[in-house]
Amino acid sequence: MANKEFKVPPVIFSSGGGVNPTAGNLNQRHVPTAPFQPSRPQSSSSAIPFMSFDIGSAASSSGAFGGTISSSGVSGSASFDDEEPLLDELGIHPDQIWHKTKSILNPFRVNSTVHKDSDLSGPIFLYLALCLFQLLAGKIQFGVILGWIVVSSIFLYIVFNMLAGRNGNLDLHTCTSVIGYCMLPVVILSAASLFIPQGTNIIRYAMAGGFVLWATRACTNLMVALADGVSLDTYVLFVRGGVAYETFVVIIP
Repeated sequence: MANKEFKVPPVIFSSGGGVNPTAGNLNQRHVPTAPFQPSRPQSSSSAIPFMSFDIGSAASSSGAFGGTISSSGVSGSASFDDEEPLLDELGIHPDQIWHKTKSILNPFRVNSTVHKDSDLSGPIFLYLALCLFQLLAGKIQFGVILGWIVVSSIFLYIVFNMLAGRNGNLDLHTCTSVIGYCMLPVVILSAASLFIPQGTNIIRYAMAGGFVLWATRACTNLMVALADGVSLDTYVLFVRGGVAYETFVVIIP
């Protein structure tokens, strides 16, 4: 059987790469084209442009309802000259802390007017000072001191309300503030004990008793003065306060 030849026309693939469709070269390679990229506007500099807002030099503009918006109010609110100090925003007033601490230095005449505005900044400072002196003495008692401050505050708060009855007007925040500021004699004793030899126990006991009486008397006078005329048993309050401050003195070496 004779073989018959058939003429097959060449297959031409159309492409956008500039290939001539009339050419019959099947082995011609297609040149890859670059991906589509949007045109970018020509800029004078290669840096990214930012919009600058000049609040101080902005002119007054008219509002949507016919009013005018002045730039003086905007510039005044943006300036930091009218901002309060950081300590005042945090509720820490160094002058007030100093006056309250200085009022405790005189155990016979305590100024109760400065303690009407209670705060916890001064007690925290005295607490850290006491912990620091204990750390210098070789004792790490941060948790013990903090826990006893909380227990003493709650204890004297309950005792005060039991003595005052329904007329009691001291809250727990005020009692904590008074307890904290009256820790100043204990802090002074802790600092002084670093320079006293270990063998002189009589001197240590005498100093501890004097500083306990100082702190207890100051705390009792403050609570009676802040009671605003409420009749209290001063002796009972004095004994309970003495028990609280004796415990602080026990942990001092």
